[in-house]
Amino acid sequence: MTHALLDSTLDLLNNLIAFDTRSSESNLELIEYIQQYLKQHGVESSLVFDETGRKANLYATIGPKDRAGLCLSGHTDVVPAAGQPWTVPPFEMTRGGDRVFGRGTADMKGFIAAVLASVPHFVATCKQVPIHLAFSYDEEVGCRGVRGLLRELAAAPVKPLACIIGEPTSMQVAVAHKGKKAYRCCVKGLAGHSALTHLGVNAVDFAAELVTFLRRTQRGLMQQTTLDHDFDPPYTTIHTGRLNGGIALNVIPDHAQVEFEIRNLPADNADAIVNAIAQYADTELVGTMRETFEQSGIDWEQLVDYPALSDQAAASWLRDLACAAAEREDVRTLAFGTEGGLFQSIGIPTVVCGPGSIEQGHKADEYVELEQLSRCLSFLGKLSTSLPETITANDA
Repeated sequence: MTHALLDSTLDLLNNLIAFDTRSSESNLELIEYIQQYLKQHGVESSLVFDETGRKANLYATIGPKDRAGLCLSGHTDVVPAAGQPWTVPPFEMTRGGDRVFGRGTADMKGFIAAVLASVPHFVATCKQVPIHLAFSYDEEVGCRGVRGLLRELAAAPVKPLACIIGEPTSMQVAVAHKGKKAYRCCVKGLAGHSALTHLGVNAVDFAAELVTFLRRTQRGLMQQTTLDHDFDPPYTTIHTGRLNGGIALNVIPDHAQVEFEIRNLPADNADAIVNAIAQYADTELVGTMRETFEQSGIDWEQLVDYPALSDQAAASWLRDLACAAAEREDVRTLAFGTEGGLFQSIGIPTVVCGPGSIEQGHKADEYVELEQLSRCLSFLGKLSTSLPETITANDA
């Protein structure tokens, strides 16, 4: 059934999509648009900027500011559209049948539009327990932006009792996801003529040995760790995404790069895995390289680091609240990551539930179904009217 606020949501979504908020670009125009929209409804907001001043998180409270309530969180950045076979303009909303197309419709401006369309309802109903809004930047490149906001919340006299992140889950409540660590390893060797390989240090060879060790470690994780069949796949994964180096066939390559990631189950220690990889690289690879050339080495650069979201028994009340609002009893886990583990790390129980499917995100002709937006609007309305009865200090 079409929700009464769907047209308002589509108008807002049309405006949000028009802002080019790729992670490489500023999100300030979109944030200022949201800030002005909230002000029109009597809601003040604050901004937390990055070090350049080109990007900002927005935080607002609807209802009493001296009480902790429920936070609705979403990221404002989107992935690039260039190089993809779009059949509609990516930064314009296009309606087609029961869907709307455009970059960010599913991931995740559709959720933000639904939240904004619900603001007048929140203002009218959230008199005892507030709704907090948290809109962040740079989630798509490692959940970077929200960290500044969370530092301020952790030190604030009042922080949210709980958080719902509106990433696309087809409006099913997700209670856990894997964490992620990603690295770039730059291998430095010694160049030379390929006829005299014994005089050089082949960076590509040693990079390939590192990749082989990563693959061997992955097989060990599949066979030795405790499997968690709530996840697909049910084990921690190690994935090599890039391996490159060399300038010509007859030149010993003196540089190579390996980029890899670890997506760990909540119960697995990702740091221990990284330490084992680093120890192998230092003792087995770098040690051998320096037998020929003392300045050889492997430099590490961390690209992504965010924690897993765990299904905590202490947050069962939040799961029940979200499931009741979504009108579903079943819960799920996620293969992709969110900012949920970061909220959880400062003591804010978190679940994930939002409109659309992640299968549509990051693709050409990204879309969200109108039915999903209507379900999200219903979900938000039920959350706001149930807050006074369900969120108390005892529950938290």
